[in-house]
Amino acid sequence: MSSVLAERVAELRADRRHGASWMARRAVEALADVAATPAPTCDELLERLVAAGRELSASRPGVGAVTGAVGRLLAAAAANTGLEVADLQRLVREEADALVDGRRRAAASIAIQLQDRLEDAVVLTHSASATVREALLHTPPERVICTVSSPQDEGRAFSEDLRENGLDVELVEDAEAPSRLEWASLLLVGADTVFRDGALINKAGTTLLAEAAAADNVPVVVACEVVKLAPFTSTDAPELTAPDFELTPAELIDSVVTEEGTVSPEEIRALVDRTPFLRDGYAILRSPGGSS
Repeated sequence: MSSVLAERVAELRADRRHGASWMARRAVEALADVAATPAPTCDELLERLVAAGRELSASRPGVGAVTGAVGRLLAAAAANTGLEVADLQRLVREEADALVDGRRRAAASIAIQLQDRLEDAVVLTHSASATVREALLHTPPERVICTVSSPQDEGRAFSEDLRENGLDVELVEDAEAPSRLEWASLLLVGADTVFRDGALINKAGTTLLAEAAAADNVPVVVACEVVKLAPFTSTDAPELTAPDFELTPAELIDSVVTEEGTVSPEEIRALVDRTPFLRDGYAILRSPGGSS
């Protein structure tokens, strides 16, 4: 592993301040740097990319955005190994740029789809999601209730950021948040991964809030870019080892808003199945041979 790649893997492994979208961007940038290094053949370049992609993906195994973004880049490279090396390197760079730009467009699309639900709403949110932030800034609700999101307390900085942008924000301790749901009209959270069966990986504490929301008849909505979807069910996923994250079952989620539209947890399966890069990318990363 190169020193630059090792630094990026260490950065991703240690980071507890940023969301999944930021991690995915950093991983894609690292993979693009690997693609730019000299290689005698496209096959050798692909081997390097797959090895680097596996290291980046393994750095945050619970964050589907990292694996999804890395997998998409690898799928594009694997499908074009007949090119000249310089052309393949250029393709990977362009695909990386498109992924980063696509994330911005995806978040904007999600924000537009959420605007009717956010207008005049009281929104409770948990953890600092960049996608949720964009939606809240696009359509400021009547009030936002943010959790502290212990133990990293990223909710404090998140709430201050929203206040600086003119939103009415209340910051509450995690233990107090469920009781605030009786005044909320929406529980809106981001996602680290949404599985094919509709289950969600997100910040620890999400399940407790979702259960309280169900008891108070408050809709639970997940804002999630397609790149964060995993092409397998939660029962087939690796066991979570990060104590800061947890699995929230699909039955506690009302809808998932992606750039491709708003779907129910039951409809995630169809969305995953019509998105080939998810299947192809994960297959490359999991294949013993390194390519699908």
